[in-house]
Amino acid sequence: MPDHISTPIDFLICGTQKGGTSALDAYCRHHQDLFMADAKEVHFFDNEALFRNEKPDYREYHRHFPPHEEGKLRGESTPVYMYWPDAPARIHAYNPDIRLIVILRDPVQRAFSHWQMECRRGHETLAFGKAVRQEAARLQQADADHRRVYSYVDRGRYLRQLELLWSLFGREHVLVVFNEDLRQSPATVLEQISAFLGIAPFPVIEERIVNAQDYDNPMMAEDRAWLYALFEPEIAKLEVALGKKLEFWRQHG
Repeated sequence: MPDHISTPIDFLICGTQKGGTSALDAYCRHHQDLFMADAKEVHFFDNEALFRNEKPDYREYHRHFPPHEEGKLRGESTPVYMYWPDAPARIHAYNPDIRLIVILRDPVQRAFSHWQMECRRGHETLAFGKAVRQEAARLQQADADHRRVYSYVDRGRYLRQLELLWSLFGREHVLVVFNEDLRQSPATVLEQISAFLGIAPFPVIEERIVNAQDYDNPMMAEDRAWLYALFEPEIAKLEVALGKKLEFWRQHG
């Protein structure tokens, strides 16, 4: 099957998992100037099997973008790209001019949501408190598949991940938005995205809440306090790096 795409994909929603990427993807699918992949989470740049040779077959990637109307920006949403160690360099090798959209969420709430998801999938049997306290030891012994499961805290160390993206692509090619802002004022976040991508404003459409689920049980107070204390230095450094106060994360602690 010939590759019908002669130029690289234009943008990625590359993180963070459980941060609101599904909602952003849904919004993008309703914009007249955007053309999204045939499914959310293509998982190309984190697929180790595709990168065993020096250069992957990008035709495999482009098959997720069927022929479409010319002039539209093409994009896809795979949140693990931000976290997966080799994915940013692979994306840069594919298209150094690609634009990256990152949506961040309170790392404690993100971790709990991640754990809930893995429990529902049958991948996790430990209680949340044990899972996060034993995470470092588990990750040391984890294979690639289990690293995706057990990285409740590690994925919330956003600054390290952002610094890698900035070092490869420059800050001008990375837009950072926040889950809390998307929920409270989606129009404002979508305005940021349209300006970043250089497209017309998003149409007025109903608020998208995707994959939101009630927790089976609330987070235990001692686990919450332990995690907010753990993440406080990270949050403080992130505030400096982004020039944005993140009190809306601390208020839950």
